[in-house]
Amino acid sequence: MDDLLFVIPANSTKEDILSKLKEHPEIKFVSLVGIDLAGNDTDEKIPIQLFLDDIDKFYEGSAVQTDGSSVVLTNIATLNNAKVDMPIDPSVKWFVDYNMENFDEELEKPIGTLRIPSFLIHEGKRVDSRAVLTDTLEFVKKELLGLFAKKETVSGLEHIKGSDVEDIIFTSATELEFWVKTPLAEADIPEMSASQVMQEQYWQRTRGAVRSALEQTVLAMQTYGLDPEMGHKEVGGMKGQMDASGNLSHVCEQIEIDWKFANAVQAADNELFVRTLVKEVFRANGLEVNFKAKPMIGLAGNGEHTHVGMAAKLKNGKVINLFSPKEMTKDFLSAIGYGAIMGLLKNYEVINPIVSSTNDSLNRLKPGFEAPICIVTSLGHKPEIPSRNRTILAGLVRDINSPMATRFELRACNPYTNTYIALAAIYSAILDGVKYAINKTTTELLTELSKDAGVTAGYLEKDRAYRSEDDVFEDYTQEERDHLFSVPPATVWENMQALKNYPGKRNVITAGGALRDQIIDAFVAGELLRWKTEIISRIIPENRVIVSSCQEIKSTFVTDQDAYNWNKINGIRCYLAKDSIDEKSLFTLLIKALNENDFATASGLQIEMYDKMEELKALYSDYKMNMI
Repeated sequence: MDDLLFVIPANSTKEDILSKLKEHPEIKFVSLVGIDLAGNDTDEKIPIQLFLDDIDKFYEGSAVQTDGSSVVLTNIATLNNAKVDMPIDPSVKWFVDYNMENFDEELEKPIGTLRIPSFLIHEGKRVDSRAVLTDTLEFVKKELLGLFAKKETVSGLEHIKGSDVEDIIFTSATELEFWVKTPLAEADIPEMSASQVMQEQYWQRTRGAVRSALEQTVLAMQTYGLDPEMGHKEVGGMKGQMDASGNLSHVCEQIEIDWKFANAVQAADNELFVRTLVKEVFRANGLEVNFKAKPMIGLAGNGEHTHVGMAAKLKNGKVINLFSPKEMTKDFLSAIGYGAIMGLLKNYEVINPIVSSTNDSLNRLKPGFEAPICIVTSLGHKPEIPSRNRTILAGLVRDINSPMATRFELRACNPYTNTYIALAAIYSAILDGVKYAINKTTTELLTELSKDAGVTAGYLEKDRAYRSEDDVFEDYTQEERDHLFSVPPATVWENMQALKNYPGKRNVITAGGALRDQIIDAFVAGELLRWKTEIISRIIPENRVIVSSCQEIKSTFVTDQDAYNWNKINGIRCYLAKDSIDEKSLFTLLIKALNENDFATASGLQIEMYDKMEELKALYSDYKMNMI
């Protein structure tokens, strides 16, 4: 295994690539990895000889095409205009994916597939997620370099001159949370909920197959040069049971894996590959992995906190973190840093639809699970003593002794957030804030960011507050949160509507031309189709099963309380799922609204369905508890 090829470095020459592949005949396939607007990656098996024989055509995009109807490019690549070309991207790492279940007997090595990041081109235009991020960063870089060329001194960055800035470096890092379980193991929600509240699982020792899989994953990440920092148990889970053979069964645990930052495009590619790596390694150990944002209602969801940074490369070769102030103990941030967080917060209504685009993602963003519900930041109590508030949307991460570590952590993302498009929108919003902040002092910007709701400001909106060092979940009522930080969307439809309701903010994230209206409209159409389909085909059928399972319990000892509880339960059951000639159930009305594309009505009915289902489950639990 030591002589396998795992990575082809970014910007390798064609000659070096061909030479390495000829030295590694165990690599028998290439796969062009294009990222559609839903964040899905293409995967195919192209014999390596085709790539070796005509590498130039792969670079040009003429070697491989895909049917656009098979990827999510809604209303762009249609059935009658489906041709999509796939030129490769040599500017990032190419990973080799080895199949440990399929060995070349002669070479005694596993068969590998070279995964090559690629763009998707339709009618001469790049229409894929990685192109949106790549092109957006080029635009933001050009704009920032233009600002520095005109502004010799920036508040908080007095140690550098604007004319000395040669390049802008965008850095990002994600982390991965996931639930892991043995196949067919049923989750005991009440038991795991109690364990979660008592913090019995977080940072605990992993055991058995979970330990083996976690260790193998971290080691594999090291082999691929992904710089893992740690893997550990998260807050969710329960103790596994031991079977007759001494093996752990009924495993259900939550795991987190962290790794170091990279440039923004590479960071998004790394995340995609780590997800694949995790699934394969855990599967080989007999374990299923679930990356859904909220796989089990009532338990902790899977987050993917996304870290965002920005640095300047000077003409002398030195790299400076643009968010860090010259004096780390006197200022929280430079003017650029303040502008970045102000731009992100002010424009978040149009970023949120990209970050949280599924039913699952919004189910995760509820009070009580350390998932953000409000558009608000935290900087810390004092510049000289960094702190960390885990209840806000985007927090400042800093280390007094390491200025290069200063960054913002966006806590709303989940493993199925399209990181490419999300980062494009985030950096576009950051640029908007920086354009305002670059002419202000850090004192003025701190005052504006810390303002109370109702106070007029130069950039931030009058009726909103944007900073809190308090516990957003515990120290505010829901009414106070809604008043200070705006009302969060309850459904995918409500969230997507923000892209219509805030045209000025939409213009901010489309300014670069890559995340253009065509891409946004296609993204929205695709997500609404998924929203509609999931409710009709998954959520309502699952809820019907729950409703049907809430059966009257026959007992020789039934009290008036039992009779009252059952009558109330049965009334909710009928309201949710039982039709009559004159009156249709909530499920039927919701399906009808979705099929007629009456999404506003469907959104309201979905909220009511969730409320009624939670009421039903709580009542039935009480009903069962009273039976002896």
